[in-house]
Amino acid sequence: MYLNYFGLSDNPFSIAPNPDYLYMSPRHKEALAHLTFGLRESGGFVMLTGEVGTGKTTVSRKLLQQLPDNTQIAMILNPTLSAMELLATICDELGLEYDEQRASLKYFTDLILSKLAANHDAGMNTVLIIDEAQHLLPEVLEQLRLLTNLETNREKLLKVVLIGQPELQQLLKRQELRQLAQRITARYHLLPLTASEVKSYIAHRLSVANGDGSVFSASAMAAVYQISGGIPRVINLLCDRALTLTFTRQDAVVKRHIFIAAANQILGEDVVAQRQGNRWALTLAAMFAIAALMGFMTGSWYA
Repeated sequence: MYLNYFGLSDNPFSIAPNPDYLYMSPRHKEALAHLTFGLRESGGFVMLTGEVGTGKTTVSRKLLQQLPDNTQIAMILNPTLSAMELLATICDELGLEYDEQRASLKYFTDLILSKLAANHDAGMNTVLIIDEAQHLLPEVLEQLRLLTNLETNREKLLKVVLIGQPELQQLLKRQELRQLAQRITARYHLLPLTASEVKSYIAHRLSVANGDGSVFSASAMAAVYQISGGIPRVINLLCDRALTLTFTRQDAVVKRHIFIAAANQILGEDVVAQRQGNRWALTLAAMFAIAALMGFMTGSWYA
């Protein structure tokens, strides 16, 4: 709707996990480096966690772009599966044909292990990426661990990337999963963006779409961090709606009150008011702290 109006070649704030729009903040660089390092090691598992909307899936898409050509990738986006269903899905992802009449854990496991061995003999790496991994059942995770038992003297033949919300960390602390937890060679928890990173994030996405970062006023930019909490997905939703409202008003710049109106539509007035209230509470606390310090330094502060 607003693309031509703002001279954009694409929607800069789509919530689709497009790696072309990935803003490589220091945190995202570290996350990608940990995943890349983990896959180069001999271990079987690497793990990326983070709150909803922090950019985990987009980082994983960037990782896919960087994997060498001699890599076969199996991707599971819906892990709410039984152990049998998981193994069948892995077979599908690896292009393995199977007889459903013979379906059993052993049957699927043997097929997958044979494929892993064949890939290794052909100089191919095999990587399994599981998104939303916090939904995996403990028995399914244990089945994954058993798949990584196939190894040479130097490395595992299957490497698994687990991507999930913080609940995944708690899941792996369970006693029955301690063997799997010990096989995680790299792990990283992705935090939200800082205030300065939010500004760079918005400018980056607008730049990729051939836009101008100055389309957001300074006061609107400050409100983005305040209300979104630095969560990229929330930033995208709010900025997209703010650009739409600015376009309908035929304004040249997204102003703070327009951004607040957009946030009210997306998040609800109660949520926006609460997050703005938190900001003023912190400001007042800082002011009282400064006043107390100045009073102490001048000797005018009494108990």
